[in-house]
Amino acid sequence: MQRSAPRPSSSRTRTRLRMLACAAVPLMVVAAGCSSDSEGPTDADKPAPATSKAEAKVAPAKFATLPADLCKTVSAKTVADLVPATKDKSGSAGKSSDITTRGSCSWNGLDDNGVKGSQYRWLDVSFMRYDSDATLGSGQDRAAEYYKEVVATAQGTKGAKNVKSAPAAGVGSEATAITYGITMTDELFGNVTIAARSENVVITLTYNGAGYAGAKSPAAADLVADATKAAKEVVATLPSASKAAS
Repeated sequence: MQRSAPRPSSSRTRTRLRMLACAAVPLMVVAAGCSSDSEGPTDADKPAPATSKAEAKVAPAKFATLPADLCKTVSAKTVADLVPATKDKSGSAGKSSDITTRGSCSWNGLDDNGVKGSQYRWLDVSFMRYDSDATLGSGQDRAAEYYKEVVATAQGTKGAKNVKSAPAAGVGSEATAITYGITMTDELFGNVTIAARSENVVITLTYNGAGYAGAKSPAAADLVADATKAAKEVVATLPSASKAAS
């Protein structure tokens, strides 16, 4: 008779088998746990950092608009002094798609004295206002950058001769007077550009003139003095004509 394979029948043997089976379970759990801990949380699991409200804020712009009538930012008396025989004393307003942000006004005139000579003058004032923006910066900072561009553009005027620059004292937050000579209509014109920034508004005032029929063209010093006077008037109209931004 063929005998079957012997079975572990003793209670001691069965107890050992149960102990080995149970011992395997915690080893597998520990191994799985160590494997998970070693990887750690992924970037996708981490919450996105919240943007601080303080970081998103920029300094508010002082001026929320421009004067309603830019042609009145230079007084009638000053216009009469700077531009004799003005064609239109009320000025000629430039076209603008947003009069609260940008605009201009100009005056010109020829004081014709026949054979005694004539004097031509041209005055122009333009405005550019910047709002504060969380992504672009404060209105003051943005205006400061544009102010630098205006100065550089005036200094680099094509055909300009004997270009000089100097601070224009007492005009806004910062201002520069750029003078040069330039030939137009076969005459040498004297020109001055006053680039001025008042907080978040940049003002560009240009004044030039020439003598005809033997009359002398205006001296650079006289042009600067007159243009600076006009620029101060223009800047002074901003606080009363512009509404402070909240």
